[in-house]
Amino acid sequence: MECKITANMKGCNCSYEPCPRKGKCCECLSYHRSNGELPACFFPDHIERTYDRSFANFIRVVKKI
Repeated sequence: MECKITANMKGCNCSYEPCPRKGKCCECLSYHRSNGELPACFFPDHIERTYDRSFANFIRVVKKI
């Protein structure tokens, strides 16, 4: 299956500029999962910029919604 990087970039809110996985969702998800995290796209922009992508932070964010 071909990766649609250009289309994926439209929904990518990752603020880490040198990230080599931007637009490569399968690589991004695999990378963050291996670190016990979720990718940026799981968080609102103002939370994503804190770089706390932990599952615990995700649960806190979801509870507030």
